[in-house]
Amino acid sequence: MAKANSSFTAKWVEAVKAAGKRQEIPDPGLKGFYLVVQPLPSGAKSWAVRYKGHPKYTIGGVAAWSLADARKEAGRVMRAYDEGRDPREEKKEAASDENLVENVLDEFIKRHVQKKNRASTAREQQRFIDNELLSRWKGRRISAITKRDIVKMLNEIVDRGAPQSALRVKALVSKFFAWCVGSGRVVASPCTGIEPPAAVTKRKRVLSPDEIRLVWKGAKAIGWPFGPLTQLLLLTGQRREEVAGASWREFDLDAKQPAWTIPEQRAKNGNSNIVALAPVALAVLASLPRIAGKADLILTTNGETSISGYSRGKRRLDEAMLAAARKEAEERGDDPGKVAIPEWTLHDLRRTLATRGGDLGILPHTVEAILNHARVGISAHYNHARYEAEKRAALIRWAAYVERLVAGKPGSNVVPFKTARQ
Repeated sequence: MAKANSSFTAKWVEAVKAAGKRQEIPDPGLKGFYLVVQPLPSGAKSWAVRYKGHPKYTIGGVAAWSLADARKEAGRVMRAYDEGRDPREEKKEAASDENLVENVLDEFIKRHVQKKNRASTAREQQRFIDNELLSRWKGRRISAITKRDIVKMLNEIVDRGAPQSALRVKALVSKFFAWCVGSGRVVASPCTGIEPPAAVTKRKRVLSPDEIRLVWKGAKAIGWPFGPLTQLLLLTGQRREEVAGASWREFDLDAKQPAWTIPEQRAKNGNSNIVALAPVALAVLASLPRIAGKADLILTTNGETSISGYSRGKRRLDEAMLAAARKEAEERGDDPGKVAIPEWTLHDLRRTLATRGGDLGILPHTVEAILNHARVGISAHYNHARYEAEKRAALIRWAAYVERLVAGKPGSNVVPFKTARQ
């Protein structure tokens, strides 16, 4: 039988030969930690713990557990015995279906996401859970998710051009594993020590008049349902989830002054917002199909849930915008291959309305009221004016401006490809 004269090393463990009978070799460097070698012809090697008269605890095979990780696990097992816990029962519980990633995430959503967040934030976190976490980890045990798994996921999100989404996913995953630690599902969070995947940047992107026109043309080209969503975002300046989750009961389309009221439970800041509807916005709404369902949603494909697949829809929109821009370049006699549209997001449409609206003479307090920004300082305590008349006039003026851009001749604000890349 092989015998170690000093603490195990990976090289020594690899060199141990199987014999005709089973071997349990103690590690002189950690009392109670063993290398188990099965007899020939198998010769399989595994790690085990025999500690203070307790039944043997098998950690796992040498191929799956490195020496360092096995030693760490042995220490955890011994600690559990010292604290009066049974690590074998804990191991059995960890292997149950209750600890599959999808089942733990369901519990996390129910106990934390839905209770601790506004509805709009909960929907965004649900989207990240569905698209990023479950798409990668479904079917795995929660205890099997490693720091490397998380870093790999964050790097993939950054590499596809969504660094700010990577930051939000990191915050969500960190919160998730902290909840798992607190609820006893894992001993420690694998998120500890992970660096932010990107720098936090404050976006300043404002679309040019030509880009606004191309957004409208691209939205019209891709059609239902992502096209009308984009048009309504541009015309109203409201948040994506507020528009996508709107129901017909929120609209008063037959009033003398048609309006859309976003209820406080759906508004990001918890304050309801009345959004005036210009004639062109009414035309977009009139074009939407009415799909029956309990939710009575204006943008739904099944009558029960609002539309999703924003990333795919945005890619289609970008492609339609670029195709339109290159066609216009060709008609002007320019090289269409040198035309590109710098990266932008749907949220930039809110900033575009605020900035271009200011250029049209819309006053800052009216812009803030349209965007339903939370007030701060003295204004939050003393100024409760809603500026409804000013908001209505401003949104009608903004819609007329968009219509003029769409009807006008294309200019030269779309930049050549080389400049855009720089």
